[in-house]
Amino acid sequence: MRFEETLYPHWAQVFKIQQVLHHEHTAFQDLVIFESAAFGRVLALDGVIQATEADEPHYHEMMVHVPLLAHGTVRSVCVVGGGDGGIVREVLKHDGVRATLVEIDAAVIEMSRRYLPALSSGAFDDPRVTIVIADGIRYMTETEATFDAIIVDSTDPQGPGEVLFRESFYADCRRHLNPGGILITQNGVPFLQPEEVGQTWRRLAPHFPDVWFFVTAVPSYVGGLMTLGWGSLDPAHRTRPLDVIQARAAGLHTRYYTPEIHVASFALPRYIERLLV
Repeated sequence: MRFEETLYPHWAQVFKIQQVLHHEHTAFQDLVIFESAAFGRVLALDGVIQATEADEPHYHEMMVHVPLLAHGTVRSVCVVGGGDGGIVREVLKHDGVRATLVEIDAAVIEMSRRYLPALSSGAFDDPRVTIVIADGIRYMTETEATFDAIIVDSTDPQGPGEVLFRESFYADCRRHLNPGGILITQNGVPFLQPEEVGQTWRRLAPHFPDVWFFVTAVPSYVGGLMTLGWGSLDPAHRTRPLDVIQARAAGLHTRYYTPEIHVASFALPRYIERLLV
């Protein structure tokens, strides 16, 4: 049995399935969790790989530790999406930080808790975490809460995740950031999805004094480097020197992230820089 990803019309990756652990059509999307010899347990939504046990730290650690260590005094984080629990797990590695997880599809949390427990590592039950089952767009429109960092762990801009790439959503996120706050977004693989980076650049720029991207390499997100969007209310956050990041990261246990990778990740290949117009 095989799983063929359907993200691109001209390109596909195929996984050999050892066992299908769960498959359902939720109220919002098609959800499947299966066992792979190479990647361990795999979560896919609407035919697109979302997380694998083997390489999820490449994504989750960078989404969290780059902004939190660059900021230095984060105490509150909102995670939009991220129902597999990996982002919240990494947030809780930082002392004194509380997290609000806003996930539209309760089934993603329930099935990830059951079949992918290593991703959350108990984070769903941690008293520092508040879980809100809600549309991220509506939550950002209606909430009165503010945060030091907002991390948008969305699917690609299709299905329920499409609205999380709109400028109006970024503007709402900006309103709910505390002074010096940082917004992080998922922006795909620009070698195959160049429009995501360009659109996000143009939509973030009117609302943040510092807009850029940083990169990570996630083997199951095929097509080269993955870009993560950065919108900061304090331009100094992005240029923290290595020794500062090293001091802040002391005692942090990771599988991918290092302070050296943190600093280097903001150096973009020319083909990505050319999309920022």
